Amino acid sequence: PILEIEVDIEKAKYYNLKPGDVRRAATSLVSGIVVGALFEEQKVFDVVVWGTAEARHSVTNIQNLLIDTPTGDYVYLKDVAHVRIVPSVTEIHRDAVARYMDVAGNVQGRSLGSIGDDVEDRLLKIEFPLEYRAELLGEYVEFDAAEDRVIAYAIAAAIGIFLLLQVFFRSWKLAAAVFLTLPMALVGGVYTICLAKGGVLSIGSIVGFIAILGIAVRNSIMLIDRYRQLELEGEQFGSDMVQRATQDGSVSVMITAITGVLVILPLAFFGNVAGLEIVYPMVIVLLGGLITSTIYTLVGIPALYLLFGASRESDLGLPSTMMVSEEELREAKGRA
Repeated sequence: PILEIEVDIEKAKYYNLKPGDVRRAATSLVSGIVVGALFEEQKVFDVVVWGTAEARHSVTNIQNLLIDTPTGDYVYLKDVAHVRIVPSVTEIHRDAVARYMDVAGNVQGRSLGSIGDDVEDRLLKIEFPLEYRAELLGEYVEFDAAEDRVIAYAIAAAIGIFLLLQVFFRSWKLAAAVFLTLPMALVGGVYTICLAKGGVLSIGSIVGFIAILGIAVRNSIMLIDRYRQLELEGEQFGSDMVQRATQDGSVSVMITAITGVLVILPLAFFGNVAGLEIVYPMVIVLLGGLITSTIYTLVGIPALYLLFGASRESDLGLPSTMMVSEEELREAKGRA
């Protein structure tokens, strides 16, 4: 903000004052005017005429400054000029041949992306003068670009995960069933991010979801691999075999979940403080996601294998009964 003094030409004429006279007198009293110089010890000191500090103390005091008239009388500055506080450009930057000004703002209560979208919509409705334009820069643009990259990588990773599941399971049906139900492992992360951050997604929370998805895939492959091992050892496909294999693999799944929670729990207690803007939402997603991914692995995967795993027996060359010879067992392992 600056002090603006705009001469009222009609009123100035009434007192026989020229606009330049009013501006010169006001500038001398408010800003000072150089009237000479002093030389001392090879140094130059400007001599400045300036109004007293009391005269510049407030807008009212400046409005009451006395201006000399040609007739020898005095008139108040407010009688021949408008004195007011107005905003002004303090710094203009240049980029190539274009001048630009930065308008900065902080975001609270809503996500940066949603507010940035609203600002962009408003800017589209504003008609700027010729050769003027407005654009959003800074953290919003960087966040938007980073979010697009993360989403693109996530889609590519999802396609890769599905193909790897098919290669490992050798069954499109089982791979599709596991892949389509994997989002159930993310339910806990969605719930915790809604409680802690109001459902606002960030780069950290997206990374947390990807990490939970990876843990769920790893646990699923490990558990189904155990099912396959028992089948190759001659156990008949059924609920008893699935229950036994799930019990064997539950120790590893539980240790993974408990260890992960213990590692990230201290970061969650720090809260959303400076320095943890990315880590905190990721930790919140991991805490909830580890719970639901563990439940999904120990409950959902056994159910899916009972529904879709039997179709693999012909591919594996498994016997229809549990009584097999050692030679047949070796042949079955070799084909697997």
